[in-house]
Amino acid sequence: MSETQLARISGRDVLLGMAAAGTLWTVAFRGKRGFWAKMATGVGSLGAYALYANPDLRKTRVRPADVVRGIASAGLLYGIFKVGDRFARKVMPNGGADIDDIYRKRGLASDPFIAASLALLIAPGEELFWRGLVNRYLAQHLGPVAGNAAGATIYGVIHLVSGNLTLTGAATVAGGFWSLQHLNDARMGPLIVSHVVWDVWIFLVRPTT
Repeated sequence: MSETQLARISGRDVLLGMAAAGTLWTVAFRGKRGFWAKMATGVGSLGAYALYANPDLRKTRVRPADVVRGIASAGLLYGIFKVGDRFARKVMPNGGADIDDIYRKRGLASDPFIAASLALLIAPGEELFWRGLVNRYLAQHLGPVAGNAAGATIYGVIHLVSGNLTLTGAATVAGGFWSLQHLNDARMGPLIVSHVVWDVWIFLVRPTT
């Protein structure tokens, strides 16, 4: 069975995973300490859970072409966010403050720890869980287009627990972008590369501010 020929995913497994994700996002964003440690261990665990719940994900391989496609899509998404940063600061009532609050989280841990967390656990874990498990389950029941759209919406909505509306909007845009790429490619390799490159670049190398 190829990666595009999806195994049937249990709705119970997806619901349990989403409950865990909701708890994690709430604890990480609402808690006062250990944001990066919570996200790294929590999202990494969600990625491992996705590998258990959807056996097809265990066939995931990153090919040379995936690296090229992933870097290209990360660059495109970064360009979208550069425009979005200016738009949010002008239009959103608290857009500037919300964006600055996101980047203040960089000061909660060392750059090497954040980079390792993003590249090895958070970005791959999010793609495996949200696109590889949630989106694929919804696509099996709603169809590819509606399923990926629903998955992107859920990914954005879960960020409401942060209390940061600009972050929620940004997550919805990013989730929609990667869900569209997932719909087009039907492979995890390019998505994982894209998410890793984009996370590290926009947060540590060249923030949009």
